[in-house]
Amino acid sequence: MAALDKLIAVLQQTEQSHREMLALSEIKRQVIVKNDVDQLIALMNKESKFMKQQEPLESERLSAVHELLQERGIKSMLNLNITEISKLIFDPADKQRLLEVQKKLAGTLQELKEINQLNQKLIEQSLMFIDLSMDIFASRPEQDATYQHPADKNGNPGRIGLFDTRA
Repeated sequence: MAALDKLIAVLQQTEQSHREMLALSEIKRQVIVKNDVDQLIALMNKESKFMKQQEPLESERLSAVHELLQERGIKSMLNLNITEISKLIFDPADKQRLLEVQKKLAGTLQELKEINQLNQKLIEQSLMFIDLSMDIFASRPEQDATYQHPADKNGNPGRIGLFDTRA
């Protein structure tokens, strides 16, 4: 298999893998909205496994790029992006295949980035709501909700506990 074909195959595998991650992120968004912490933890564990699966693909990609460079007579171990690599390919059909895979992968990565940003905002809003709720329940009220004559300075100093135990 030629180095270019190997590179395109690795990029396609990477794109498919990121598509799976995108589906997982969609589910994660729904779980965040439902506030299902147990399922969220399970999804985060799946994401962690996904990240570990990306390491061999990245190694294969680097290997294919270096092999392609050597085929083209470049002895250096440059770390080039797809656009730079496409400039080294002179066959229009091969160049088109490479650029199509790049475009597809870039689109998937952009979608993944957007949904992850949305998920991050949802989590931040949930945390802000939880923080506000805790502040409301845990804070001491400034004054009692019952009427107190302004001249009465010896009034109740305020509730100490979370709940009013007076009956």
